[in-house]
Parts: sequence; C-alpha cells; structure tokens
Amino acid sequence: MAPTTEISQRVEWNGRQIPVYPMQTIDFSAVLSQEPAELEKLLQCCQKEGFFYLDLNNVDGRRFLDDHQELLKTMHRFFEAPLKVKNEYGLISPHLGYEPVGSRNGVLEDTRDGYEMIKVSRDEIQRESPHIPRNIKNSADLKVLENAISGSNIMSKAILAALSTAFGLTGSARFENLHRNHRPSTSTLAMMHYIPSNPAKDGNFGHQKHTDISSLTVLFTEQWGLQIRPPGTKEFGFVEPKKGHAIINVGDSLRFASGHTFQSCIHRVVPYDYSEHRYSVAYFLRAEDDTMFQDSEGRYVTSREWHDEKFLAFLASPMDQAKFPSSLLLGGMQEDETDVYGLPKAQSVAADTARNPAVEITAVEVGA
Repeated sequence: MAPTTEISQRVEWNGRQIPVYPMQTIDFSAVLSQEPAELEKLLQCCQKEGFFYLDLNNVDGRRFLDDHQELLKTMHRFFEAPLKVKNEYGLISPHLGYEPVGSRNGVLEDTRDGYEMIKVSRDEIQRESPHIPRNIKNSADLKVLENAISGSNIMSKAILAALSTAFGLTGSARFENLHRNHRPSTSTLAMMHYIPSNPAKDGNFGHQKHTDISSLTVLFTEQWGLQIRPPGTKEFGFVEPKKGHAIINVGDSLRFASGHTFQSCIHRVVPYDYSEHRYSVAYFLRAEDDTMFQDSEGRYVTSREWHDEKFLAFLASPMDQAKFPSSLLLGGMQEDETDVYGLPKAQSVAADTARNPAVEITAVEVGA
C-alpha cells in the first residue's frame, strides 16, 4: 500500500503550492461483508496513516448520501436564522448545543475560529422529547437528524467491527463493545458553517490544528478546506473532497484502545476560497463515558474525563492551553514544530461587529 506521503498533486493556495495528500479508499460494502483483503487494507490505514475515504457509491451506502443531502437543507435553515435565535439554544453541554463564531482559537496566532457549530448528541436524539433548536424542531427535521446520526453510527460501528476482526480481538475485548448504544456517551453530530475569511485581515480564521475527541470521525464535506498532516510529514496539505465518499479518521480514543498502535489524524480547516461559505458535517463516535484508557502521558482517564478535559483546552486561550498536558490537543501524536506552509499573521483579532455583525462572539457556558 503506497504511503500517503507520496505527493503527486499540489494546488495553489495563499500564494504557495500546497500538497494534496492522497488517501486510501475503503469500500463500505466490503467492510460489511468483512472481506479479508479489505479488512487488512483498513487495518493498515489505521496503523500507518489514521485516515481514509469510505466509498458509499453502493447499494449499502447510497442511503447515507441521500440522508446527508437532506441534512444540509436543515443546516442551512438553522444557520440562516438570526443570531438571537441560535443563541437561544446555547451550549447545553460540551456535546450538545450551539457555539457561535469565535468560541475557540483560530488557525493563526492571535485569531479566533471562523466557524459556528450546532451539535446534537446521539443520546439526546433518542429521548422522547429531545432538546433541539426551535427553528428546526419539527417532526420532519427531527427525522432528518435521527437519520443522519443513526446512519453515521452504523457506518462507524461497522468499521469498528471490521477493525476488531482484523486486529484479532474477540468477545468483550472487541472495539465495538466499548461503544454500546444503551450506555451513556458523548457521541455527537456536529454541523459546521465556516464564514468567509481572509488571513491577511480577518480576526476569525479557520479551525485550529488538533486530533479528534473520538474513536472514529465520519466526515461529510463537499468543499475544499480540510488540511491534514500525515505521520512523519512536516507540512499540512489539503484533502480533496470526493463525491459519494465520506472521510474517516481515527480519533484519540481508538488510538488509546489500540495500545497506541493506531495513528490519530492531525488536521485543521482553512478557507480554500476566502469568499465562500463552507459547510461540513462530522459524526464523532465516542466510547462509553466510563471506558478507561491510558493516554499518551501514561495517565488512566475515562472516556468522559478525556472528552471534557480536551474540550476545555479547545476553548482556552493559547496561554491557558499551554498549561494542559502537552499531548492533549494532538492526542499524543508527534509533529515537527516547523510548519513549512505556515500562514501570515492576521492584522487584528478584535471582533469588529459593526463591520460584520455575523461574527459576534458570545460567551459560552460549559456544562457538565
């Protein structure tokens, strides 16, 4: 299997030639059938790279593509609502609620992020009367949200089961047995809207580099902007969106559960086209709250403890982030300190709400 560091394509961005990293493609139907060759390929992807395309252009996967298109309609309706309406929902807990633009650090030094996000958790959507924003709280939208969450849950569980088989796990040791639906977890569907932004002048820009607080992340995106830094490389490069495919990456929890033999994907998001609005959907499959892991610092932490600690680090200022364990934001993954495709520093970080009222920074309340 060719390593992803073999760069065959570059694109111009921000005045530079940036690599487009190739990724292996895993066939969802073959995963469901647990075909031995596909399972071995899947295992190698997780051990060497930590990310891959999931081909859904088949009878088993096309329903998930249709579900995503319906979800995009619901997302647009929510994000187009006045900020006052969106803030009514608020941040109920780290995995449920609304985060306005500027809630976290941005890609550049002294900037805040350039996206707003609504999260609906798997546990919440299963309640008889789930807590959902009022502008999308109707039977049709609830069904769309449920379909999106259940579909991504099915995909990620199928991948976990295939990895357990390929990894030689049996019985209660299998990865999927740490992710049972009836046990509380922070698994959630995150819907993100990135605002137009220019690195030369805007104080809200992109999504800071990190690894995911998840076991697996199922990402749907039709627009450029996702950048990854594969293991052993010194530069961020783009991931090309592929029609009919989801992008899957290994998160911290599965890396820990594998005995640190799987790679977790370091990534960030930048505006590929400074003038466009970008939309993406990520489902974060997370282990049951009381699952115990050993992190990269050698500490024993539960899945919920790791989630809450890392979430607080996401919200912290760069100065405060430095006080957390060094392995927290990147899940213990190592990187060269020099990003050879670094970005210019923005001129100002002040939120100029008079110039752009959509970029209003609202204080968020972190729940338990």
